[in-house]
Amino acid sequence: MKLIRSDEVVAPIEATENDLLVVHPNTYLKSLKWSLTVANIIEVPPVALLPNFIVQRRILKAFRCQTGGTVLAGKLALERGWAINIGGGFHHCSRDSGGGFCVYADITLCLKMLIQHVDSVRKAAIIDLDAHQGNGHERDFVNNSNIYIMDVYNADIYPHDKDARRGIDKEIRIRSGERDDRYLKLIKLNYPAVLDAVKPDIVIYNAGTDILDGDPLGGLCVSAQGIIKRDEIIFKETRLRNIPIVMLTSGGYQKSNAQIIADSIINLHQKNLIGNEYAVKLVSADQSLERLSVKEHTLETLGHDTRYCTFSVGNE
Repeated sequence: MKLIRSDEVVAPIEATENDLLVVHPNTYLKSLKWSLTVANIIEVPPVALLPNFIVQRRILKAFRCQTGGTVLAGKLALERGWAINIGGGFHHCSRDSGGGFCVYADITLCLKMLIQHVDSVRKAAIIDLDAHQGNGHERDFVNNSNIYIMDVYNADIYPHDKDARRGIDKEIRIRSGERDDRYLKLIKLNYPAVLDAVKPDIVIYNAGTDILDGDPLGGLCVSAQGIIKRDEIIFKETRLRNIPIVMLTSGGYQKSNAQIIADSIINLHQKNLIGNEYAVKLVSADQSLERLSVKEHTLETLGHDTRYCTFSVGNE
């Protein structure tokens, strides 16, 4: 059986200005009309020399599509039990400040839309397992008792944001060179306990693969099989408790990352952790979800690059 059919893939439209204003002040969005600002955020200095209309069309549109994908993934997860956005996870961007290649606060936007418009979502958990501290969403949700944040990150690398650490509920600081055994033990020990204590209505899983051995930015030494096992643990524990989960692929800076993500998704399917047999109806698929601004479209009706698509297996 083919793992993913075309009718099981949906692609979002890009997040509109009105969508983004749910989180970002107008002053921040206007600042992105300066190419120098965008160049600083995405850390690519030559972008500052480009006319801004090119930056909007060739760079920021892709970020807006991925941001729309994260919101759509939240909707799909509530309808079907799980969703994976092949993109998104811009965890360094807060409501009023971008950085670290993160332009829009997609995680914050997704959760604000869900909590505002879906009656069944009152409490959420962000599980950030990217190699870097997720300082953007941590700043946005400081002192917010409805959002629980668990962050496992390399304390030796960017962003070293001490103020944002106040937003972390379960902080696990690891060091450069961390390998599979201890890393996976930390996940196994802490994640189930978090789910049992918090009982979230949805989990946003920021599944960066920059923990891979050899990553030029992550500084960790986790193997490809370690990443696949990590994702399996997260999905297994979450699905056992019938909690909807959104996976975002976030950071990863080697050519092999895409294959590892694909292999992990295949493993999740083979372990029956994603797919129709695990789909759950946790909310009605009508009124409340339809109030979300970013709408669902099929892959056939939109020609977006599949890197920005969100998919979830539906009925077979």
